[in-house]
Amino acid sequence: MPTEPGWAICKIMMVPRLKLALVLAALASAAVLGSAIGSEIWGGLVPCALCLVERWAWYAAIVIGLIGAMLPRIARIAMAVLVLVMLAGAGVGGTHVGVEAGWWKSPLPACASPRFGSGTIAERLARMPDKPAKPCDEPAYLIPGLPVSMAMMNLLASLGLAGGVAWFWATTRRSDP
Repeated sequence: MPTEPGWAICKIMMVPRLKLALVLAALASAAVLGSAIGSEIWGGLVPCALCLVERWAWYAAIVIGLIGAMLPRIARIAMAVLVLVMLAGAGVGGTHVGVEAGWWKSPLPACASPRFGSGTIAERLARMPDKPAKPCDEPAYLIPGLPVSMAMMNLLASLGLAGGVAWFWATTRRSDP
């Protein structure tokens, strides 16, 4: 161990590995959600009902990551729960990819996310479309020319985060901070 004067300060300021991993998982989840919401606001993409359900895992991952980071005693449990939540999110993403590919029909009866402005409930209901604004079987592509839909990106990101957290969880000893 180095004996330079600054080493002690660095050691005191080190963030425990599990805490760092959970915070990074929460930040990655926030980035995925931010890109989805940003593609709506600035890209003009309209989410379908399955798109909105896919986001639940990411919201949960943010909460689980932050709670696990704040409560070190449950950090390993939080990581395991985070992996399970992201695998469930990957399942929803895979379902959506299958609907887009025409392999099966959407499991959700309503497959639209109408945009309601302000006004009374009666005014909002009057503006509702007769048909869904965005059917779940129409893929939304974020990057022109890249044949990877938003649902496929969600599936890959969910599997990536689940795999990364699972790998970290499996390779970190219980005694590690």
